[in-house]
Amino acid sequence: MSKRLLSLAAGVMIEFPAEEVVTSAAAAGWPACGIWFDLEQWTDAREREIKRRLDDTGIIALDIEPIIVGVGDDPTDRLVDAAAALGARFILFTSRIGEWDVVVERFAYACDRAQAADPSITVVYEFLPIFPLGTIADAHRVVSEAARPNSAILVDNLHLRSSGARPADVAAYDPKLFPYIQIADAPLRAPADGAALYDEAINGRSWPGDGELPIDELLAVVPDVPISYEVRSAATRTAYPDALERAKYGWSRVRHHTG
Repeated sequence: MSKRLLSLAAGVMIEFPAEEVVTSAAAAGWPACGIWFDLEQWTDAREREIKRRLDDTGIIALDIEPIIVGVGDDPTDRLVDAAAALGARFILFTSRIGEWDVVVERFAYACDRAQAADPSITVVYEFLPIFPLGTIADAHRVVSEAARPNSAILVDNLHLRSSGARPADVAAYDPKLFPYIQIADAPLRAPADGAALYDEAINGRSWPGDGELPIDELLAVVPDVPISYEVRSAATRTAYPDALERAKYGWSRVRHHTG
């Protein structure tokens, strides 16, 4: 198996500014990290500083997020420009609404905008069971109907479990649809209601090996692609309030997944 690129997801460091995430992740040994984009707080100066730190450290901006249809002002144009400026490989897209025509149109627009800004960027549809289009089949329909060459699906293994699916369900699709994956751990049984699902997703994840999810099975189904560790954990935030120490701890838990 070839060596995987491992990335510290932006959500792990959600309370820290992106420029600090870049510096901390690089210092901890991570080869890549995610960038959280907040339209209200994003500035040209911040973008230049993040770019400078990426260049100085050599760390890769694996992805930038999020575009969420139905939440606030549409960040697509500015986020895509930031992705191109920072050299991000992927843009995360999802929807809080379930109107197919609207979602497909917005997804297609994001893909077209990314293609024009930087043809190397891929826009990935992430399915979340807390939203109306919450299954891998829903994501596949959006990507298929948009029919853009720079589009794909992002599988987060926690959301996969919560949607009632397993790695074998991912194997039913063309593996080229999955250019990278998100990994965390958790109990095998999902919470019973939407509020609990949401809380688990942003507070209750654990590091690989601390839960029961079939991580190795998913890694076998989607081999060789980068892994973003989306371990949004209140316990980790409490235990490691310092950005560098949190990044170091995370790297110590996952670096064996490189190959």
